[in-house]
Amino acid sequence: MTKPHDIIVIGAALNGLAAALALGGRHVKRPLDVVVVDAKDPRAFSTNAFDGRASAITAAARRMFEALGIWDKVAHEAQPMAEIIVTDSAVPGGARPVLLQFGEADMKGGPSSHMIENRFLYGAMLEAAQASPHIRFCVGQAVEHYHFKPGLAAVTLADGTALKASLIVAADGRNSPAREAAGIKLVGWPYDQMGLVATVEHELPHNGRAEEHFTPSGPFAILPLPGNRSSLVWSERTEQAQRMLALPMEDFEEELKLRFGTHLGEVKLISGRHGYPLAMYLAETFTAPRLALVGDAAHVLHPLAGLGFNLGLRDVAALADCIHDAAGLGLDIGSEAVLDRYTQWRRFDTVATGAMMDGMNRLFANTNPVLTLIRRAGLLAVNRMGGMKSMFVSEAAGISGDLPRLLRGERV
Repeated sequence: MTKPHDIIVIGAALNGLAAALALGGRHVKRPLDVVVVDAKDPRAFSTNAFDGRASAITAAARRMFEALGIWDKVAHEAQPMAEIIVTDSAVPGGARPVLLQFGEADMKGGPSSHMIENRFLYGAMLEAAQASPHIRFCVGQAVEHYHFKPGLAAVTLADGTALKASLIVAADGRNSPAREAAGIKLVGWPYDQMGLVATVEHELPHNGRAEEHFTPSGPFAILPLPGNRSSLVWSERTEQAQRMLALPMEDFEEELKLRFGTHLGEVKLISGRHGYPLAMYLAETFTAPRLALVGDAAHVLHPLAGLGFNLGLRDVAALADCIHDAAGLGLDIGSEAVLDRYTQWRRFDTVATGAMMDGMNRLFANTNPVLTLIRRAGLLAVNRMGGMKSMFVSEAAGISGDLPRLLRGERV
């Protein structure tokens, strides 16, 4: 009989490591016994090879990484967003009048976000998780069976290894096998869009400016990285995106330059390209007996505001509060009462954010002249209203609402 763990985390990508550190890391006041399970070796996720993928880390998420002892290790690789501009472009590459702008005067508490390459963030998180005596890894074997029992949850791996715990945390992505095994259904819909991701180097400095250009095919974001580099995240109609992904790299680069523009001088593609289908999906419930969903296992939203990873961190921070509070009182950390508190905390915020992202995508990804006038008038009005801009900055920074301790920068 194997000794039960407190927590089994399924998935060793960014959200899975964040959950492991928030529950059993060295900077947690009373760390729990955590085992991280993944079919792949997590060292492959932290390769030094530059693949062009980066994440926007909100001010609240930065506080969380500070509390977990991660930020000091990666701060020198992070680029603060000193300015954000939003345009409404009738056609890609055409005139792009700035309709909404956030500068340092609007970000009184410091940058609302930082951009950082995933490889640096993941490497620091993996190192911290491996250094904790309360976190162990069981990787290289897929989960064959899940058992959600009243007293303990259990998983059986492909090699026959059996693991038991009070709670399973599923951080295993949008196609979550753990969610499926628990019988939790998804509600939502796919978009006729794909997200394309790449990194470019440009001749002129960006000065920390992030750009969001709304085009009829979807948003085109230029997000600053350290040096004269930017991460590109943009949406295209599925047929057009597939055509672009099939192009030789030289031709893809030319298509990219047409959308990028010339305001930063010469532009050169310095990474590979990645494409993924866009959709909005929410799990009908974020919990089941002995199971909690976090990150993409619980929700998949349109990336136009760059909130995907940050929403996952909100899940992790809220779940950590619920679990540590229960553990401190000597209660069952996988009980229905603990999981209900987590669901109530995260469900409304996720649904509201998903509805907002879906509405914005539908509002901007079209050429209806009436909607064009309405959205431009709306953006211009917000730009003139200091109070409204402050609210938008607070939302973008993730510092509004009922925040868990980690997102306030406090240890759990």
